[in-house]
Formats: sequence, C-alpha cells, structure tokens
Amino acid sequence: MSGPDASPAVSVVICVYTEDRWEDILAAVSSVRAQSHPARETLLVVDHNPALRDRLLKEYEERQDVRVLANAGPRGLSAGRNTGIAASHGEVVAFLDDDAVAERDWLRHLAEGYTDPRVMAVGGRTLPIWSSGRRPDWFPEEFDWVVGCTYRGLPPGRVRVRNVLGGNASFRREAFDAAGGFATGIGRDGDKRPLGCEETELCIRLSRARPDAVLLIDDRAVIHHRVPETREHFGYFRTRAYAEGLSKALVARSVGADKGLESERRYATRVLPAGVARGLRDAVLARPGGAGRAGAIVAGVLTAAGGYVVGTVRARRGGATFSVTPVEPAEGGAHG
Repeated sequence: MSGPDASPAVSVVICVYTEDRWEDILAAVSSVRAQSHPARETLLVVDHNPALRDRLLKEYEERQDVRVLANAGPRGLSAGRNTGIAASHGEVVAFLDDDAVAERDWLRHLAEGYTDPRVMAVGGRTLPIWSSGRRPDWFPEEFDWVVGCTYRGLPPGRVRVRNVLGGNASFRREAFDAAGGFATGIGRDGDKRPLGCEETELCIRLSRARPDAVLLIDDRAVIHHRVPETREHFGYFRTRAYAEGLSKALVARSVGADKGLESERRYATRVLPAGVARGLRDAVLARPGGAGRAGAIVAGVLTAAGGYVVGTVRARRGGATFSVTPVEPAEGGAHG
C-alpha cells in the first residue's frame, strides 16, 4: 500500500476438494483474473485430493498469478482457508467459493472498505444461480443462507455487521495475527453434513481481540453462487437448517449466547415473522408458492432449533469441540 488512501493488495483464496466441480473452479479463477482491481495472486487450496491437485498444477503451470497448494491441515474448509492465509502475500485476504464467479468490480469494492484502518473485514453480496433456472416457488428468500447466499433481512448498502459470510469475504491480514485463523472442527468438510458458522465464530473472536475492529458488508461486491439441483429440494433445506443449529450451538458454547445469537434473535423475531406473513398473504392472493414459503420458514426455524438443542447437549458433554491455532506464515508466504 503506497499511502493512507491507496487500495491494499489482495490475495484471493479458493478452497477446492472435488474434480466434479472442475468447470466451476476454472470459472471462479477466470472471474478473479478479470477483476478491475487485480488480485495480487490467486491461491487454489486443494483439500486432500492429490489427483485434483496434480490436474490443477498442470492447468496453471504457466500462470504466475495462480498458485496451487495442498491443504496443510486436517480435512475441511477451515484448515484449507488457514493454509491459504499462511501462504498468501497480500495485505488483505479474500475468499471465494469454488462454485462461484465474481463480478468484475468485486475486489475493487472489497478493497475500498479498507481505507479506514479500523476495518478488519469486508464481505459482499452473494446471489444464487439455480440449476433449474429459477428459484423454487416454495424456497423463501429469508433462508437463502441455506444455499450459501445473501438472505432477505440483511441491511442494504455498506453497513457494519457482527460477521461477514464466508463464501464472499475478506479480512485484513492483521486480523489473523490478532485472533488466529478459522477454527477447525467446525464448518464444511467436503460433502459431509453441511455445517457452517466458522466465519461467525472468527468474527466474534476478532471483535473480542480487537474491540475497535469494524466489520462491514458492501452489497456492491457481488458474486454469483451456483446452487446444484440436489440443494433445491426440501430434504437438503431441512438438513442444512439442522446443521446450522448444531453449528450455532458450538459457537454459542465458545463465545457465549449473547454474542453467538445476537443477530439471530433479530432475524427470528422480526425477519422471519414478516416472511411468514408475506407467504400467507401470497397464498390468500393465490400467488404461486406462498403457503409453501410460509411453511418452509416455520419448518426451518423448528429444525434449526432442534439442531441447536442437540448441539448444546453434545457440547456440554464434551462430544463436540473445535480448536483455534495461530496462522503461521508458510514458506513463500508473508506476514504484513
């Protein structure tokens, strides 16, 4: 960074795990290489899949701005992200899902947020690309987090938030120096039960380590996230809602229910009741999917609550734990 108002250099980390997403991975990398604010580098972190790593090494062997790495920690998204952080050189580290593409000004809008030195994280807006070509009539926008997207109820514009959403997020490097990396034992692990909340836990931990830290979401920093056909069904919706409850219980156990459920209380008491009312109104007006959306919201709340109760019991019995370790610079990486 050349001056107080200059945009920071940004490293982009994309964690990958399966060759089934080969075309998506190539599209994600291409969208980063086409940014109006060029990334300093793109790091592809491969989660314990040597065949995929070899294929990517061959694909990008002539690209100096794309590096392919093996996850240096335990299997899962959190350790993969930590590997990317440790190997990166940018003043800011951004994360993009392997099945998403970024709009051309994505990095520019993320980087602009860091002109204020208090800002430690900036997230963006994630829009769904439905495999069927359109949103299922019954699927409520209030639950778009189920498919990794920005959901109805988040405030518009560039606003201060408790936590950013992991698939479209960035952090100042010193945030990891202050708070450590993403916690392992929580979050995604390939195609296993779709746990989450690792970015929520990190952001709360960061705010405790740096009480002056500002975390933002800028809805101009847009990515488009592919939703596979298997995730357009109510069975996945229910499974993901249950997993979210399990994850929230872990986070609340770690950071306390006051912080761990601060945003969720507003969501559950204001956003969701309004969504049910809209669905019932649409049903009365004979609009497609109104009753289904209202029912899905109620079912999602009850299922997530059930997961939270089960997760809380498990955490108290010591059956569910996660750990946080400092992110040390890897060979070829740089801190600060």
